[in-house]
Amino acid sequence: MANAPTANANVALRLAEAFARHGVTVTFGQSLPSAFHLAAPHAGIHQAVYRQENMGGAMADAYARISGKVGVVTAQNGPAATLLVAPLAEAMKASVPVIALVQEVTRDTTDKNAFQELDHIRMFDAVSKFTRRIDRADRLEDYVDMAFVAATSGRPGPAVLLLPADLLLEKAAAASNRRANNGSFPLDRTLADPTRIEQAAKLLAEAKNPVILSGGGVHLSFAASELAALQQDAHLPVGTTFMGKGGVAETHPLSLGVVGNTMGPGARSHFARPIIESADVVLLVGNRTNQNGTDSWKLYPRDATFIHIDPDPLEIGRNYEALRLNGDAKLTLAALREAMLRLDLSSRAAARPALEASIAQGVAEYQARVAGLLARDGSPARPERVMAELDRRLPDDAIVVADASYSSNWINLFLTARRPGQRFLTPRGLAGLGWGVPMAIGAQIAAPNSRVVCLCGDGGFGHSWAELETLRRMGIPVTVIVLNNGILGFQKHAEDMKYGDHTIACDFAEVDHAAIARACGISGVRIERGEEIGAALDAAFASNAPNLIEVLTDPEARPPFTMYHGHYPEPY
Repeated sequence: MANAPTANANVALRLAEAFARHGVTVTFGQSLPSAFHLAAPHAGIHQAVYRQENMGGAMADAYARISGKVGVVTAQNGPAATLLVAPLAEAMKASVPVIALVQEVTRDTTDKNAFQELDHIRMFDAVSKFTRRIDRADRLEDYVDMAFVAATSGRPGPAVLLLPADLLLEKAAAASNRRANNGSFPLDRTLADPTRIEQAAKLLAEAKNPVILSGGGVHLSFAASELAALQQDAHLPVGTTFMGKGGVAETHPLSLGVVGNTMGPGARSHFARPIIESADVVLLVGNRTNQNGTDSWKLYPRDATFIHIDPDPLEIGRNYEALRLNGDAKLTLAALREAMLRLDLSSRAAARPALEASIAQGVAEYQARVAGLLARDGSPARPERVMAELDRRLPDDAIVVADASYSSNWINLFLTARRPGQRFLTPRGLAGLGWGVPMAIGAQIAAPNSRVVCLCGDGGFGHSWAELETLRRMGIPVTVIVLNNGILGFQKHAEDMKYGDHTIACDFAEVDHAAIARACGISGVRIERGEEIGAALDAAFASNAPNLIEVLTDPEARPPFTMYHGHYPEPY
């Protein structure tokens, strides 16, 4: 319970009270700004720790994605602040609301080469929607409110508040009478133009081969139930991007799975390419039409009519000219479904059995093709076997987090979204290595009663070893699975394909990652054979404690990228 606001307090306490008013209950920080962290518990805000600022930014990002509230991360000025640039850039590209509180040098030493002084405004300008220095106590709540509005409104994203160290210790006037809470997103749900919604409904109802391609925006809008209802009631097939995975249940007979640059013969969605390529009307939902999601802009049909739902008007028509439905996905999908239900959908309903049969046949062919791979025993283990064992054990409210590169592909292609709204978190805004473990920490803090599993490669995990101590210190029961193939897999395989050789950075010396976990005080086991994976997962989940499973995996294992097809032998 937060203490009652005091009439005689410093700016640090007033800052904490302002953040608490916007629903903040946790901040990710190390020590500085110390005055803020010491004051925050008096406003009901507790501190979640990190070992390094890059990791703290990723924690705040994942916390926001799962909680629907702004993630808050803090840092010291100078080198610590620079380490926030990468995670804020990820949040900017992925449209995640994060607020960074960054300590500044004291106001009387500005521009005098004070210790670790840096021009933070210029540095953060490219990776935030809003950056301001608070120089006066009487403007504190103005800037706090503006930062929250910037982070949660329109297309969400990061904001930065710079805090001179001496300002935080100033005596502050009594708190204002403000009551607004702008800490949840989307802040302002706006409905697209109703006339255009009617146009879109007519296009989809009369189309011969319509398809929905949904991106991460469906999760940012918490619109999965509306998307699933449109899929079912309007008889529309749905494919998702990596970040959109879980927007619909992949067990639904009209679900295509994850589509994009991973639709080679070993992918569940391999069969879906002709369905997408032959589409005459394409509905894009919260979809950036980026390179990976469109297979380098080769997958989506150029002669189709596109309809695009997005809160950011600049994303609509960026790569595909579209009927503009500029608005919130949740409201607009609901309105689109209602508009379609007012139309004659008999042709859509009549086409559904054949479409479902085609999808079912494609999925059955995929399952037959990879069955031996998913059950393969022996050493080194196959990542696909790891995913198959994990898939059998996950409840539909589990949250699976993956690092960038191959790890993101393994979970998106070989785990099953069993309900609309199930979450699979991957850093796909910029896809930086090393963010798997910290994102899992942030997700678990946001959803303490959910099972959270993190998948990393040994390359990405090398960026975040230190946060195993954070898992232990905070008692966060994340299960970390490290796929150790001894190489930077994506880098090595792509270089070999493109150049016929690879750089010396791609091959690692042997590292015992399980021993690192034990050194940090958490359980660490090493698995060498495929048949050992299931028992290790059972033990990890039963422990209800932080733990790590290292699996020695085949260095020749590659996700089914379309660009690899024909260059490497298939593993079936």
